[in-house]
Amino acid sequence: MTDRPFLGVLLMLGFCVLAPLGDATAKVLGDEMSVGFLVFIRFSVQALLLLPLVWFVGYPLPKGARLIRLTALRTALHICGIGLMFSALQYLPLADAIAIAFVMPFLMLLLGRVFLDEEVGPQRLAACAVGFIGTLLVVQPNFATVGWPALLPMGVAVVFALFMLVTRQIAKDVDPIGLQALSGLMAVPLVGAALLLFPQVPILAVSPVSGGDWILLAWLGTLGTLAHLLMTWSLRFAPSATLAPMQYLEIPIGTIIGYLVFRDLPNGLAALGICITIAAGLYIIVRERRLSTRPKPTPTPPAA
Repeated sequence: MTDRPFLGVLLMLGFCVLAPLGDATAKVLGDEMSVGFLVFIRFSVQALLLLPLVWFVGYPLPKGARLIRLTALRTALHICGIGLMFSALQYLPLADAIAIAFVMPFLMLLLGRVFLDEEVGPQRLAACAVGFIGTLLVVQPNFATVGWPALLPMGVAVVFALFMLVTRQIAKDVDPIGLQALSGLMAVPLVGAALLLFPQVPILAVSPVSGGDWILLAWLGTLGTLAHLLMTWSLRFAPSATLAPMQYLEIPIGTIIGYLVFRDLPNGLAALGICITIAAGLYIIVRERRLSTRPKPTPTPPAA
């Protein structure tokens, strides 16, 4: 497929708007509904939206034992990641939760080194350390206010770093819509069974829903599904080196949405930490781009 960078950039921009909108919707609903119930609705809407496309349009579902196993693992990680993020949003301002979770790119480098044997040099490690310090600056004032729940976005980062590693293993072999449809189909019975079996657990309580809340729940699931598809499609039209810096737009967009909806703004220390995290992440991205475009040395021919 021919690269169309402008289209790829527009699709990634759509993701950066829809993802924090979905998080803001979850934060609004989280005052009245359990995290487990919100996750169940999120994946139910995903399945309802995408399975008809698979059925009528013919998008292929992942097939084969290996792909099914990896899709199941990816789905479990997706459930955990969304559940942790929805939990974090019950305690933290929207912008702070998103910014703390953006320690994920640094974790991706380290996990890539451990699990995929990817090279991680001293400059990358230094940038990871600086980015982590920035994240701690965002965590600190929130930890002083709400305690341990301020660490929940760190859990989101770990889970989604593993989620991305699994996705790397299957991305070239599956269609994005088929993958997301099967993921929704797997998630609904898993989360639904947990809601039925453990209703006494607060985070798994089935919440009563009024008429207006059904609209917000459908909006939550639609935003989450579309955001993920936009991100996946963007990578089909533009290289990751072009799109990666744009993902950091999610933090200022989340800040704007958080202020408009909840009147929340990061305090001075958290704002400094957000700036440090963004700078460290962009440094890694720029350096990776330079390394990828550097001409490889020509091998020396053997002596005659």
